[in-house]
Amino acid sequence: MILIHKATIINEGASFIGSVLIEKDIISEIYKADVPEAILNKATVIDAKGLWLLPGVIDDQVHFREPGLTHKGDIATESRAAIAGGVTSFMEMPNTKPQTTTIENLERKFELGAEKSYANYSFYMGATNDNIAELKKADRKNVCGVKVFMGASTGNMLVDDKKVLQAIFAEIDMLIATHCEKEEIIRENIAKYKAELGEDIPIQYHPLIRSTEACYLSSAEAVELADKYQARLHILHLSTEKEISLFDIKPLSEKKITGEVCVHHLWFSDEDYSKYGTRIKWNPSVKTIQDRDALTQGLLKGKLDVIATDHAPHLLEEKQGGALKAASGGPLVQHSLQMMLEQAKRGKITKEQVVAKMCHAPAELFQVHKRGYIRRGYFADLALVNPNKPYTITRDNILYKCKWSPLEGETFSTSIEKTFLNGKIAFDNGTVNEVRGEMLRFDR
Repeated sequence: MILIHKATIINEGASFIGSVLIEKDIISEIYKADVPEAILNKATVIDAKGLWLLPGVIDDQVHFREPGLTHKGDIATESRAAIAGGVTSFMEMPNTKPQTTTIENLERKFELGAEKSYANYSFYMGATNDNIAELKKADRKNVCGVKVFMGASTGNMLVDDKKVLQAIFAEIDMLIATHCEKEEIIRENIAKYKAELGEDIPIQYHPLIRSTEACYLSSAEAVELADKYQARLHILHLSTEKEISLFDIKPLSEKKITGEVCVHHLWFSDEDYSKYGTRIKWNPSVKTIQDRDALTQGLLKGKLDVIATDHAPHLLEEKQGGALKAASGGPLVQHSLQMMLEQAKRGKITKEQVVAKMCHAPAELFQVHKRGYIRRGYFADLALVNPNKPYTITRDNILYKCKWSPLEGETFSTSIEKTFLNGKIAFDNGTVNEVRGEMLRFDR
């Protein structure tokens, strides 16, 4: 037994001093008053006075690059980084090599997860213009969803056949997660700025190429399809104020259309391109301060639902170039919780809302079995945070395989002290232990 004693427990909208008892892989008791002497004498006691105890973060969008792109990252390296950041579960994207667009390739991913992952895992099936029969074979109990690229072509994964899109929304009985950017508008903008500026377009033009209109029109199309066919739609990495109008304010349990915001769209703005350059190049692009602040307000009002990372490592040499040449994406999963707790310290959001959007909401939205909350009978996936121990990101403490972060040199006011995974101490004051994650199950 492990007793996490007298922590400030942040859970389900409240913060209170309490203790959590872990037996095997389960939270067996939560004490709001004194812990019985018999338990104190029997358990391994972790003194958590002055520390925050949170549910482990569930990241619903990561790219861990395995198989086929493992020079950038792999399931082992990136899940170790996740655990060091208090992220205990992840859902990984299908644009690997080979792509996860067949049941055979999906099963191979699950084998890799079981063999290598330091965190709990699930994997998306990827949609193409010709694999709807494969999508229908996916098991709803262990596959988090179907990923549809409605823009930003990735190999053959851009689904641009209108009839296929309609069939996916009409016939797939599973959560449909979309990347929404209008490819035609992006191409028009590229042609426009090439004519003005030549082939090497500066990075500052990236949010003008992958514009608000490109995002909004694609997201609006996805919402229209979901409404028409009563599909379960989750729009990923929203980046604009305009897109927020597509979502309703209602309890998450009543929503069929939900939205995700990524930490970089809440942290950076287009004013930061001059400082960070292509290190903050993502698709969809980082946009204006107004967009950034509106996304935060969308979360607080309940229009938007989940905070994730879209963790997507590249080597630094792959990030060289301008708006067209440099690779899009960056590594963030090790520091996403600290980023959002820093936003809480700045008064942008409360720590209770951070937990709601990073832990509770993804668990409810995806119907994850007994994770995402500090509740009796739930799996003991937990993060213990020191709110008064500064932490500076340096090349030496970055665990990503690519060995860089756009946040290098940033000092957070919080540190991750320990991460518990299925009742075991998986991370302990700078050290990742040899603990393996489990396949996520979904109550569908």
